[in-house]
Formats: sequence, structure tokens, C-alpha cells
Amino acid sequence: MAQILSVGIDIGTSTTQVVFSRIEMDNTAGYFTAPRIAITGKEILYKSRVYFTPLKTDVLIDTDKVRDIVAAEFRAAGFTPSDTQTGAVIITGESARKENAAAVLQALSDFAGEFVVSTAGPDLESIIAGKGSGAWQYSIDNDCTVANLDIGGGTTNIVFFNAGDTQGKLCLDVGGRLIRLDASAGADPVITYVSYAAAEAAKLAGVNAEKGSRISRSDLRKVCDVFADCLAGAIGIAPKSALQDRLLTPGSDVYTPARPARRICFSGGVADCIYNVSPEDDLRYGDIGPILGKAIAENRAFRDQKTIRGGETIRATVVGAGTYTTNLSGSTIYYSEGIFPVKNMPALKLTKDEQWQILFGDTQLLKNRVRWFLEQNDSPRMLLALQGLPDPDFATLKKLAKSITEALDGCLAKDEPIIVVVERDIAKALGIALQQTGCRRKMASIDSVKIEAGDYVDIGRPLMDGLVVPVVVKTLLFG
Repeated sequence: MAQILSVGIDIGTSTTQVVFSRIEMDNTAGYFTAPRIAITGKEILYKSRVYFTPLKTDVLIDTDKVRDIVAAEFRAAGFTPSDTQTGAVIITGESARKENAAAVLQALSDFAGEFVVSTAGPDLESIIAGKGSGAWQYSIDNDCTVANLDIGGGTTNIVFFNAGDTQGKLCLDVGGRLIRLDASAGADPVITYVSYAAAEAAKLAGVNAEKGSRISRSDLRKVCDVFADCLAGAIGIAPKSALQDRLLTPGSDVYTPARPARRICFSGGVADCIYNVSPEDDLRYGDIGPILGKAIAENRAFRDQKTIRGGETIRATVVGAGTYTTNLSGSTIYYSEGIFPVKNMPALKLTKDEQWQILFGDTQLLKNRVRWFLEQNDSPRMLLALQGLPDPDFATLKKLAKSITEALDGCLAKDEPIIVVVERDIAKALGIALQQTGCRRKMASIDSVKIEAGDYVDIGRPLMDGLVVPVVVKTLLFG
């Protein structure tokens, strides 16, 4: 058995948090079968306090203060950056759209161990929040479909799990900090900030919500009722809102569930206001979070569904980032010595038809796709993602390897490696076939990893005596 230390750092619209976890791995195969390395245990060792994300302006994160927060929590936990072998620094919600979002991730690179992922955008967050909340495990334990709605300050990340499989995901600009308020000057608060999404919801509600104007609590509730209807429509338990398409977060998947979600789990900061409708002042945070939570809790469509309560709400994303971002490759892989780790590798995903054309010798097709892909990404490097073939013989794999090496060797920069990721369990044999082509580049072939177009991939140093590598499939979407 092996153990690694994982860190999760979540910089959200409203809050910033840090979590440290221990991950255990072991060979779960029998004595007379091929090794099968799996993650066998996860333990949260330390949770930081919840900080408000420090901002310089509405469009700039305070990088120095974020660094100070993370540094202080490393010290409080008793760890150093060199202690961490895996994990994620994830920037989410409206924070991912701040002008210096990419610079913030770069500024935190000193705190990242050798294989700590930097990621931005809604896709990965939807999944890890759903895992961190407990919705994913519930879908496995009960063999059912669960929709997890992670409602933060700026966005709502939605993911559908069916018995542990991700059915679909999407992200909407619905959150508790989309209208910020000054409640110190009278019964009706003054609006100090209103986002585009909130302004659109206000129009649909027939409410005036301009920065600097006063707004009543009843009008704020009308805006939040529009948001609640939009979320209900997005998970198929109510008609689709006229606003939904306009609130779709840039970079989000477009997903319509085939049938309504009958089990719903909430996470994120607003979830606490859904599960615990409080008699306290509903403007206590200077935003619409508590009012939005109450609007969702009292929405008829949501009331008619079975709501499950996960183990984490406001910490779901950071717990997921610290314990669920890293997956393991298959145990029969091939790689050149010293090729790993690699980070932020853009993935070119071939269609099934393209894969078959290349198999039958159309190397030019792959060359054209690779050249186009490198130009589009303005990057000298990439990895090739394939579905793979069902039970291919070695002669077939040699044809595929010949086409791959001829195309990539002619397009990649001089020192860039050839890395192939396949879904099916054929990586070892394909890797040997790649090596036998005589190409002098460093090469790697790993399997049991599913990649989609537009993904970025991080691959860490081999673990468990070189049998597997840690892999993270992610997005990098800013602005």
C-alpha cells in the first residue's frame, strides 16, 4: 500500500478555503492476475477556516492576500508545499472571470507540489463538487440518478450522476453574490453591485435593480424566485426558463437531462441557506444568498422532489479538489524514462471515424488535424486521445503506431514527446508498437482514461513501482 498527501485550494466568488487529505492506493488484483492499482482510501486531515475571497476591485482578485491565506493555512496544518504530491488549486465561479485570474493561479504555483493541478472553469468543478458533497457516492450506494447543484457566490454548477457515472453537467450564472447590498442605511438596502445575470433576472421579474438604487426585500425575493425557476428548469423538474440560455456560464456544457432528476443534493455556500432557512436577518452577508436559499427551499418544483443532504455544503468543492481530482491510469502502460510529470497538455481527441481512417493508412488526415490543433492552441505540444480498438492484434496496433509517429514526429516541436491516451486497455501493446517504429522521441501510452475535446491533461510521476500514473483531466477557462 502507498500513501500520498493531497491539497485542495478553492478560490471561489465568495470564499477561499484549503483542505489537506491523505490518499491510499493498493493493488486490488489477485495473486495470479495482472496488477490493478486503485485508490482504496481517503482521509481528510485538515480543513481551513472559510475566508471571504479578497478582492482589490470588482474585476481584480487581491493576489497577495490570497497567497497570505494559503501560506498561513500550510503553516497551521503543519505541511510544506514539498510535502504534497497531488491535489488541485481551482479558481471558480466569477473569480475565474477576473482580469488577473490566470495570474493568481501562477502566483500560487510556489505552494503547488510536483503534481498539484491548476484549473479554472466550470466542468471539473461541477464533478468534484458533486463528489465532495456526497451526491456521487449516494448515486452509487442507491443505484440511482442524483443531480447535485453546487450554488456559490457567482455560479451554480450542476452535475447528474447515475450509479456513479457522470451523465451530464452544466453551469449557470446563478449565485448568492450576484447582487451585493448595503443594508446600513434604512429598511430598503442600496445595491452596491449587480451582475449581468442578476440584471436579466430582475428584468424578467419586473424589478428595478440598478447599482446605487434602493430595493425592497420583496423585490429581491422576486429576482431570486426567477433564479430558482431557472435552476428547476435546468434539472428537468419544471419547464425550461426563458432565461436559462442567457445565464449559461461561458465554457459550460449544454446539457438537457433525458428525464427529471428525482433526487437532488445541494452544496455550496447557498446550500446552508436552503437546508437551514434561518430567522436571522436575510441581509446579514450583504448579498442575496440567504434570500436565494429560501426561494429555492420554498420553490414548488423543488419541494416536490426528494432532497438528500450530503456531508459537505460550503466545503464541497475544496473537499472534492483535495480528494477527487486525481485518478489512476490503467496498470498496463508504457512510458519513456523521465517523460513525466507533464502539465496542461492540450488534448486532441479523434473521432471514431478519424481513428479508423488513420488505421487504414491515412496519415495525412492526422497531420492536418495536428497542425490545425497546434495552431489553434498556440502551443508547441499536445497529446493524442483515442477511444482505442476492441481486442486488436499486434499487427493492427503496429499500423496505428506507424501512422501516429509519422504524423506527430513531423508536426511537434523538436523536444516534445509523443503521448497517446486511450480509453481501452491496450496502452502497453500500443506503446511497444510506438517504440518499434524507430521514432527517437520520448513516448508514452496510457489507458483507462476518458478525454473529451477541449480538455487539458496533467500526468504525474509513476506510482506503485511504476505500475500506474496519476492523471487529471481538466479545463482551463478564464475570462
